[in-house]
Amino acid sequence: MKKILLTAINAKYIHSNLAVYSLRANAGKYAQKIELAEYTINHHREEILQGIYQRRPDVVGFSCYIWNIEYVLDVAENLKKVLPEVHIVLGGPEVSYDAKERLDQCPFVDAIVVGEGEETFREFVEMVVQDGDWSSLVKVPGLCLRVDGVPTMTEARAPMDMDQLVFPYGDLQDMENRIIYYETMRGCPFSCSYCLSSVDKQVRMRSLEKVFGELAFFIENKVKQVKFVDRTFNCNHDHAYRIWEFLHQHDNGITNFHFEIAGDLLREEDFELLEKFRPGLVQFEIGVQSTNPKTLEAIRRKMDLSVLEARTERVRKMGNIHQHLDLIAGLPHEDLSSFRNSFNDVYAMKPDQLQLGFLKVLTGSYMNEMTEEYEIQYGSRPPYEVLTTKWLTFADVLLLKGVEEMVEVHYNSFQFVATVALLEKYHDNAFALYESLADFYELKGYLERKHSRVSRYEILWEYVMEKLPEIAEVARQTLTYDLYSRDYVKNPPAFVKQRDKEYLSQVRQFLDGEVENPQMLQGYEGFVTKQLFNMVYVGQFTIDISALLERREVRETPAYSLLFDYKRRNPLNHSAKTENISTKNNYTLS
Repeated sequence: MKKILLTAINAKYIHSNLAVYSLRANAGKYAQKIELAEYTINHHREEILQGIYQRRPDVVGFSCYIWNIEYVLDVAENLKKVLPEVHIVLGGPEVSYDAKERLDQCPFVDAIVVGEGEETFREFVEMVVQDGDWSSLVKVPGLCLRVDGVPTMTEARAPMDMDQLVFPYGDLQDMENRIIYYETMRGCPFSCSYCLSSVDKQVRMRSLEKVFGELAFFIENKVKQVKFVDRTFNCNHDHAYRIWEFLHQHDNGITNFHFEIAGDLLREEDFELLEKFRPGLVQFEIGVQSTNPKTLEAIRRKMDLSVLEARTERVRKMGNIHQHLDLIAGLPHEDLSSFRNSFNDVYAMKPDQLQLGFLKVLTGSYMNEMTEEYEIQYGSRPPYEVLTTKWLTFADVLLLKGVEEMVEVHYNSFQFVATVALLEKYHDNAFALYESLADFYELKGYLERKHSRVSRYEILWEYVMEKLPEIAEVARQTLTYDLYSRDYVKNPPAFVKQRDKEYLSQVRQFLDGEVENPQMLQGYEGFVTKQLFNMVYVGQFTIDISALLERREVRETPAYSLLFDYKRRNPLNHSAKTENISTKNNYTLS
């Protein structure tokens, strides 16, 4: 048999590539003969080329996306130079919608799988192995190949029956500490103009009987995270509800399941179930994109924002589900002022993470057809990101890039929760805060540098001292709280108030008591006081941190001591469990 290699170049090591696993699993009797090779865009291209060359394949298939297409084409072109007889096949969303043009531009590519690939690839493999004659591939639907030197599409392939798909995972040995991607449906009922999923209107779902068996496999193998790639997972209420019900009933206490959902479609029945979930069992990603009604209409996105706000607030108050909300900059009718409003609207929903993304003009999308009318200029190379629109200048885009980075550093990292809550009170709105931080970083030249975790706290302290010196003492305490909420820091920055000898003596007495009779520290059996002193942190505060976090109130209080317990972390943000030990069990530490 000819040697066939399916190659994936992922964005990060932690990612896996569902496409190549599914193509192999669905290749019929040849499945066990097909090899896989996964790399990342962090590999040198020469390394990828060398790795493929050393396998001496006859056919190489590449899975193509906006984040890897340049790598793929560069490696493929050079591969053809060193292995002239190799046949190179591309597939994936980045080549499906302009297949003829790709073949025209890339003489080193022999064929492109268009759209869903499992059935096409299986028939392709059967034809290549049995006949060895590429001219016979014109009989295989769903391909683009050269006929007499001319890029030609074969017959279009009908959408697949999802139950015909073979489960792609059999051995998880190489999947430890990686995200596993999984799908229960294809297509999307919505028509968002920037998205390729809207092109496939035929929503097809895998039968729940099959889904339950496959989820049981992940649960039994204690996979760390399973990310559903289904678009708008809860567009079919019964399908979503029954899967969530299964996950709740079979929870192994370890596996996390990620879903992209429409928050406004959540129903009362869903909430009654979801509130029973273990913290961290599931997480939701909700694409808001904009809160400008005119923008939402232009991008064909139907959403009741008042309902969405109520639903996301209810999820947040349950406290057991990580909630990630998305915005897209560069959409039609959204100028800087409008985007600022959208940002503040979504920020007010208090998501666990807020992703500020930028419009990517994808070939095959309706947005691509509207570029002239909307005066959209975008990058000519992947990821085809917006540069300007009728409503946004490039200067506006750069400003938003700075805000995006500040949100990633100070909000999405969960590392500055108390200090951000404090700073919000001293800025007109949330957007103004992150814009101010971005300006500060640029002025100081910090944007171009790499920073350690501790240095990020020092920069924020510097910001406070220059911009808001009147709140320096409060900020000193919030930064200390934030710093030690993440991990024990043996050599703290200068803003951390040193604990004097008398207070340290009280801390040791407290730890002595915990060694002899544990009341607050569980899981530290066998450790002596000296060891505990470097495993947990006890610090003194005179600002009510709880009031700040919960109600955005800055309230002074008599001195109290917080215990930071790193063995008990919040499963949603991984921060240490904190307890006021001045008021518990008659401890007098203050």
